[in-house]
Amino acid sequence: MKRRKHAGAAGPAIDRATALATCPRATYRLQFHADFTFADAETLVPYFDELGVSHVYASPITTARRGSRHGYDVTDPTRVNPELGGEAALRRLSAALRKRDMGLIIDIVPNHMSIAGDENPWWHDVLENGQASAFARYFDIDWNAPLVLPVLGSPLPDAIAQGHVRLVDAGGRLCLRLYDETPCPLRPDDPVLAMPRGDALAGHDPGEESGRKALAALAQRQHYRLAYWRAANDQLNWRRFFSINELAALRVEDPDVFAATHALVFRLFAAGVIDGVRVDHVDGLSDPAGYCHRLVSGLEEAGPGRRPYVVVEKILAPGEHHPRDWRVQGTSGYDFMREVTALLHEPAGREPLAELWSRISGRSARFEDEEFTARRQLLSWQFEGQLRACVDAFAALAHGAGDLAWIPKAMLRRAVERLIWVFPVYRTYGTGVSSPPQDAPVREAARRAAARHSPPGEDAVAALVLDWLEGNGPGNARLAAEAVRRFQQLSSPIAAKAVEDTAFYRHGVLLSANEVGSDPARFSMPIADFHAAMARRCAKEPHAMLALATHDHKRGADARARLAVLSGVPEFWRSHVRRWMELARPDAAGIDPADTYMLLQTLVGAWDASALANRPEFLARVQAWQEKALREAKLRSSWVAPDLGYEARCKSLTDALFGSERHREFRDSFARFMQAISPAATANSIAQTALQLSVPGVPDIYQGTELPDFSLVDPDNRRPVDFLRRRDLMAFTEDCGAEAAKLQLISHLLAMRRARPSLFATGDYRSLEVSGPRAGHVVAFARREGGSKLVCAVAIRLDRVLVGGSAPCPSPQWWDGTCVEIGPGEALQAARLFATTTASITLC
Repeated sequence: MKRRKHAGAAGPAIDRATALATCPRATYRLQFHADFTFADAETLVPYFDELGVSHVYASPITTARRGSRHGYDVTDPTRVNPELGGEAALRRLSAALRKRDMGLIIDIVPNHMSIAGDENPWWHDVLENGQASAFARYFDIDWNAPLVLPVLGSPLPDAIAQGHVRLVDAGGRLCLRLYDETPCPLRPDDPVLAMPRGDALAGHDPGEESGRKALAALAQRQHYRLAYWRAANDQLNWRRFFSINELAALRVEDPDVFAATHALVFRLFAAGVIDGVRVDHVDGLSDPAGYCHRLVSGLEEAGPGRRPYVVVEKILAPGEHHPRDWRVQGTSGYDFMREVTALLHEPAGREPLAELWSRISGRSARFEDEEFTARRQLLSWQFEGQLRACVDAFAALAHGAGDLAWIPKAMLRRAVERLIWVFPVYRTYGTGVSSPPQDAPVREAARRAAARHSPPGEDAVAALVLDWLEGNGPGNARLAAEAVRRFQQLSSPIAAKAVEDTAFYRHGVLLSANEVGSDPARFSMPIADFHAAMARRCAKEPHAMLALATHDHKRGADARARLAVLSGVPEFWRSHVRRWMELARPDAAGIDPADTYMLLQTLVGAWDASALANRPEFLARVQAWQEKALREAKLRSSWVAPDLGYEARCKSLTDALFGSERHREFRDSFARFMQAISPAATANSIAQTALQLSVPGVPDIYQGTELPDFSLVDPDNRRPVDFLRRRDLMAFTEDCGAEAAKLQLISHLLAMRRARPSLFATGDYRSLEVSGPRAGHVVAFARREGGSKLVCAVAIRLDRVLVGGSAPCPSPQWWDGTCVEIGPGEALQAARLFATTTASITLC
């Protein structure tokens, strides 16, 4: 093996001023927690530089709940998390990056905070002081009643009788303690605080009848109401993040709340510690457009003369485009994940795979059916309180409009429900008095779809709600703004929970299509549509992120690439599935065949060369996915009512398939199948990686995915990364084996980006004509900027020709005269372009 020379950063150095004034060339996403800190990342800066990225892209760095493995459960946005090393360590990491003309981007969480335990000082103050708290308006709370706190494992009288709610002396202050761990403060004027400590504690002894009554009365006097957690969906009077009771939404639209939650970000940008931010869950905010304007303006004011890099986490539906007037560079890349995966799917495979799924599961193969059912269920199961508040807001608006006062609240509820059931995007962006032009087709699509489900004669009420969303409805502007806000902050979590966290775990036509940001109803993408999407990206948002993997993905990029192979060989897959399910039958008694089938697909995606050698670890990963998948699907188990018996049967099946002697035939057959599809899977992996690093945008390498990524949903996709292995492989330039092929491709293309940064940052995008009998298997384009030119040709959908072979590219004869036209009278033969690889990228 030939060892690479370590000579520092490759390519021309970029001066600091230029680096700070431009967007990243490429980013490397890191997940920070107590076991991987800023100091750990600092030691890896030389590796990131040698790999070729320009920026480290950090998970949230503010103080989160103790022991958090992801950082999104923020408890104090004003302070850098001490578990990660604190601000001093963050500054050292930034300085180490600066020395190599690299930068730092951080993830921020403006939508919500963690309120679990007593770690959030703002929330704790609200519990103690109610509306009088300086932080009362920081959270989206309806103060018409005491704040509902759904933290009990049983109704309050039972919790008191069981000793789970007690009055205790905690550090010299009386408080209610729940389950021996969570303290809840008492209001400052509560009479119990004026009593002698001993008398107060004795008088509230849950072991005595009088004490239990006193405890119940004490709890009822507080600014909050302790409640059974199962009542949260119906009784909650504050907005939470999705359906998570431990995460309370922030009113970041309030200038004081915005200032308090962003002071640290602005200070870090002013000091040159960070270069930009990724905004988490922007659609959860009251006014995303207004927020983004304030954020970018605040960063520009903090660092005059510097251009902040800002992207937002936003799910775009097919055909939906990121609003250009938000002053941000674009999204964090889920849309590209959808586009490139759909590009790999063979269109002709959809029908046979759909038929196979329907026959095995007995369920509809139309994703629209699963989504519709999930939306209806979750709106009624998990968001009743939020739905009721939304309907109340529209009722108040109608009542104030005079001649609309006749509309019953029940009729408004039906209109709102039916619109939410069919809403084609996460949300619209109206303010109650206006709406952006891009919302118009969304409202029209919602109107048509809702009409199919509305009771006779009630279409006009749904149309009225849509008029208010447009900003043209009658009534008081203030009431309209409140009603529209509530609708838009309801449609977004319903879309997320119904699609990503429910229907994706029920629908099993092809699991590579079930990815965050994707729409399984649009199974594949024509090459022409992919070119159109990239050309639009180049013209409209050339610096948006390009992701193949994230901390939120359902399956790793290479797991999806491997599953995509099944779309090209559905008959081959079907024949194996039939045999495997027959072999599994003795251990699959009492298990829904749909769950067995989804398990088989998951095994295909997650399998790696060490699966059998490290069987316990592999099984633990798959079984963790099983538990989550069953509970998210909410069909045969759930988080709120887990069917442990059913889950145990599913886990036993997995154990048997990989451990029982009677399933040796299955294991042998499965191993042969994986070997057969390996060349096609490798080709898909190379194709998507090459496209990510060549098309317009900023590619993001999620931690560890420079090697094959067969991870499953979190927490599997957040496992520790063996950076030593990756650094070792970077030292070799040839004969590294299949493991390093992806790493070498990434390193090679990132070196190109370093050598010609302006070509990749501002170069145009032009699709190239492909002729010949295999033209439908080539994606080819050119990028130009000044005197620089990039020609990229990538072979796709090679499953039928590669499955069962030994090489990850077809023979030259297979291409049969197929050519890529790169200019007048100038063509490149596909047989030569793809002689040894399925991606040909040339700098001219």
